[in-house]
Amino acid sequence: MRLISNKLGRQLLLLLVIIFDIVLITVGLLIPRSLSAVYDTIAYMTLKNPLEMVEDDINKTELNEGIVYVYFYENNIYYSNNYDKNINIKRDKLNEYIVDDFGKINNDGVNYYYYVSIDDEARKVAIVNENYFSPVKNKTTASIVFLFAASFLLIAFITFLWSSMIVRKIIKLKNKVDNLDNDNYNHNVEFVLDDEINSLAQSIEEARISLKEEEEYKNSMYQNISHDFKTPIAVIKSYIEAVDDGVEDPKDALEVISEQTDKLEKKVYSLLYLNKLEYLKENINGDLSVIDIRPIIEGSVEKFKYQRKDVKITVKMDNSKFYGNEELWETIIDNILNNFIRYANKEIKITVKGNGITLYNDGESIDKEIVNNIFSPFKKGMKGQFGLGLSIVKKTLNLLSYDISIENNKVGVSFIIKKKNK
Repeated sequence: MRLISNKLGRQLLLLLVIIFDIVLITVGLLIPRSLSAVYDTIAYMTLKNPLEMVEDDINKTELNEGIVYVYFYENNIYYSNNYDKNINIKRDKLNEYIVDDFGKINNDGVNYYYYVSIDDEARKVAIVNENYFSPVKNKTTASIVFLFAASFLLIAFITFLWSSMIVRKIIKLKNKVDNLDNDNYNHNVEFVLDDEINSLAQSIEEARISLKEEEEYKNSMYQNISHDFKTPIAVIKSYIEAVDDGVEDPKDALEVISEQTDKLEKKVYSLLYLNKLEYLKENINGDLSVIDIRPIIEGSVEKFKYQRKDVKITVKMDNSKFYGNEELWETIIDNILNNFIRYANKEIKITVKGNGITLYNDGESIDKEIVNNIFSPFKKGMKGQFGLGLSIVKKTLNLLSYDISIENNKVGVSFIIKKKNK
């Protein structure tokens, strides 16, 4: 669908014009009808008050030229001289129309207001053509419409100023978003009011910083991957060339090549697994449940206990249950033990208690600077080595809503796994 280009300012102006027209038309149509009862009351009051001062001889009374007076006394009826000029009702028919103390008479499509005063069996009637009040009605209606219009225009002006400020803020945010990847752009966008737009600006800035850090992290990771993969590939290539040149025994070269291939395979597997974790964030919940971790830990110990026969691995476990699945917990325990086997002196202990896991090795303490980054991919660890194992541990535990921390003991290091506090 092709979108119609229309700026917010124009949309707002058009909206205000439409609202103004609707209000003006509504006021113009409804106000006269709404004020009809008010006009009637004013008409009757206008007729009533002077009526009390009308003399028996009507024409001796100082008359308002637009108001007609009729005096009914016994069988005689007296009309003011302006009757025929203002009233289009036959004189002998007038009495038939006057049935109440006050009211309206409609004759040939023309309305007349009348009011009756009774005194000593005599009736005094004041009657007037509705057109007599037209100037008052028109003036009152015009005043009300003017007040409505003026009030609306003032409100519209204030609304337009406020909306213009909002539009300018949005334009600033749009320019900021358009330049998210432009480091030369001034991203310092500040607003006086701490409103939702200011919160949005802060969120955009946080997202920009996060994207920048992620980009730097990816670039660093790619460089480290290249460096980490390059070493075993170079070793394999050099031994193949050495065999071709006849300076290396093929059997010895094959052992080295096999060893480097295993290292390369592990690195590739770890990298693929990291990418897999990103996918699992959105799609794994249905495959998770509460499981018994005992067989998983026992299986991992069996894998590693022969890699270093000089290291004793002991396990103590209660009946704690853990959330996840066998594959993920096996990955977590395997990667931690793979790290421990490299650094332990003589002992590794695994303790499962109270829905937490503590893994201890008696190797060297970890420097504080290293501890802060030890779970980041390809960050330099103990003995200057790079790796993905502990990063995989951290990401997998996050996926399962668990956390891991490191404590340096007087002798050795402990990795502590606990459920995250909600």
